[in-house]
Amino acid sequence: MSAINADPAELQKFSDLAHRWWDPASEFKPLHEINPLRLGWINGKADLAGKTVLDVGCGGGILAEGMASVGARVTGIDLSEKALSVARLHLFESGHSVDYRLVSAEAFAEEMPGHFDVVTCMEMLEHVPDPASTIAACARLVKPGGHVFFSTINRNIKAYVLAIIGAEYVLNMLPRGTHEYAKFLKPSELGRHCRNAGLDTHELIGMSYNPLTKVYSLGRDTDVNYLLHTRRG
Repeated sequence: MSAINADPAELQKFSDLAHRWWDPASEFKPLHEINPLRLGWINGKADLAGKTVLDVGCGGGILAEGMASVGARVTGIDLSEKALSVARLHLFESGHSVDYRLVSAEAFAEEMPGHFDVVTCMEMLEHVPDPASTIAACARLVKPGGHVFFSTINRNIKAYVLAIIGAEYVLNMLPRGTHEYAKFLKPSELGRHCRNAGLDTHELIGMSYNPLTKVYSLGRDTDVNYLLHTRRG
């Protein structure tokens, strides 16, 4: 695994839960709840219908299928064979078409440079050893002028309290140990990695959760979860 930008413990963590990926009441409930929000935002920026789209770190395929449902031609890549098996099986239930591949972003960038109109990399950067490498691979995979979307978690005290203590230990929204604070990325750090990879920032937007109404929303607060829309120059 030393030559692959992945943490074996992180891969095992998600592989162990893979069979529960499409259970909306499982540990993946937050992904099901935020999917319409992030799908609508991505589609509003990139008009996915008819586009060639790559979902990096697709897991069980929640976002990948969502993008296919609005008419995109979607490829999903991941390094968890169990998650990909679940994703492929779910296609029989949903009827959508997604091409799932067991490959790293870096290796796929060597194989398919400049191939995709849109690349998404959501809720993944905080789980890899070298996020800059993943970002650079996403930039290589997209066509000139194409869209690249990221989402991750800010690194500050508020994010630690809400994303780890609150979500994992108080509200039990996520399994304990899902996130490591040291792997969180400040927007300034993500922006710098994007600039270094030749990606221009077009929008930074926050995603917040209201524990009283149990509703997610997009807005100006980027203190915890945030999304970034970039385009390749």
